Amino acid sequence: MNNDLILQNRLKELRTAKKMSQGELAKTVGTTRQTIISIEKNLFNPSAKLALLLCLALDEKFENIFYF
Repeated sequence: MNNDLILQNRLKELRTAKKMSQGELAKTVGTTRQTIISIEKNLFNPSAKLALLLCLALDEKFENIFYF
């Protein structure tokens, strides 16, 4: 697998800038705190729906949160 195509994210950075806890963000988007942790650590890639909900919750564009 080409390492250039691994989805990275700035979720933790943007979440903390908005002064949101992992639990608050999880509740806002309808998932668990463990899922937010896994996304922040690049252990899990969110579905398109969850990624969109994260963008809405953080008031950020997709490309500001996720990148290759």
